[in-house]
Amino acid sequence: MFRKALPLLFVLPVAQAEPAKLDALFAEARDPVIGFRRDFHQNPELGNRETRTAGIVAAELKRLGIDVQTGVAKTGVIGTLKGGKPGPRIALRADMDALPVVEEVDLPFASTVRTQFNGTEVGVMHACGHDAHTAILLGTARVLSAMRDDLAGEVLFVFQPAEEGPPPGEEGGADLMMKEGVFEGRQPDAIFGLHVFYTLHSDQIGVREGPILAGSDRFSITVKGQQTHGAQPWRGVDPVLTAANIVSQSQSIVSRQLNISELPAVLSFGMVHGGLRWNIIPDRVELEGTIRTFDPVMRQDLFDRLIRTAEHVAAAQGAEIEHKIPMPEAVNLVTYNDPTLTRAMRPSLERAVGADRVKTIPPNMVAEDFPRFTENLPGMYFFVGAIKPGADLAKAAPNHSPRFEVDEGALDTGVRAMVQLVLDAPGVLVD
Repeated sequence: MFRKALPLLFVLPVAQAEPAKLDALFAEARDPVIGFRRDFHQNPELGNRETRTAGIVAAELKRLGIDVQTGVAKTGVIGTLKGGKPGPRIALRADMDALPVVEEVDLPFASTVRTQFNGTEVGVMHACGHDAHTAILLGTARVLSAMRDDLAGEVLFVFQPAEEGPPPGEEGGADLMMKEGVFEGRQPDAIFGLHVFYTLHSDQIGVREGPILAGSDRFSITVKGQQTHGAQPWRGVDPVLTAANIVSQSQSIVSRQLNISELPAVLSFGMVHGGLRWNIIPDRVELEGTIRTFDPVMRQDLFDRLIRTAEHVAAAQGAEIEHKIPMPEAVNLVTYNDPTLTRAMRPSLERAVGADRVKTIPPNMVAEDFPRFTENLPGMYFFVGAIKPGADLAKAAPNHSPRFEVDEGALDTGVRAMVQLVLDAPGVLVD
């Protein structure tokens, strides 16, 4: 089901950097990191279009004396920092793209950017927090580059485009990075990634061993009917009614047909397109949606049940369907934290923010393309809280909402966590 746990991993005593020196470096990085984040937030770019963001990232890495490669998977940037001492090669990943969302947060640096997406004019917003991720990784690079003489090993700073998916008809994201051989000749010993999230306060970190994010699949169903006048529905075959029944009947698959007491699953329809005029029953309706699972057997079972449901409902109405279940170009694997690596590195997260602020979280149904990096590489992915300490988490706007807001305390938490993971890795990863 999942890649094997990291075999050569030992917890060894770690030589810690002087706390006062580290705190001073964190303090020096704080304002620049906030500045980067606000700039990225005010100037968001969609997937495969992150040219301005990538330019700022590359310029800052070069200023820090870090080797830079640009144009990776279209707009990605890779920075390589070589330490003054031997040690493992650690990859740190941040995603840079925004979403087609109109911002509703009242901020002095709120986005007013508009662009074209899928043939429609849309607002653009960092509604998922990737602006924070990019700024955090730049802050991490700033702190670690100031310690390079004492740094053991090598750090790859992976700034990834198009995590939310490339535009239709294009390749992108982690999949294209791996296809281009991003780690060829520089295979890391481990990779770490983070995500700001609305279920935790900004001084908290959430992590778990094993599956942390679901695998996701996109699907499409085209319902074919027979067009007719809306006043004479009996003279045609109504794909609108058929599509509505497919959506309705499919909701019983997860709630009544899968054993979700063992592992959760989700089936949601997100797009319904059909018809051109209010008094014409069209000849077709197109449905698209998402499936989220943690288990490959349950995943295939859900596919089979959805196909069967759609075919039988359509047949009962005299309609036909065509489907892509799943769409092969839109698959995210389960984000799986190597248990041995995660168990060994959790103390690093605790050192960064305090043991009482590192929470063991349940699996989450959102999905990521981070697992593309970990198919042959041990990895750990964790959440950094996005919500101001003391605020009611139940009232927090979720990621992807036009009201999603990142408390800037999360930036400091993220930098401290990433730096501590790199500093501790030589005492954990042993050939």
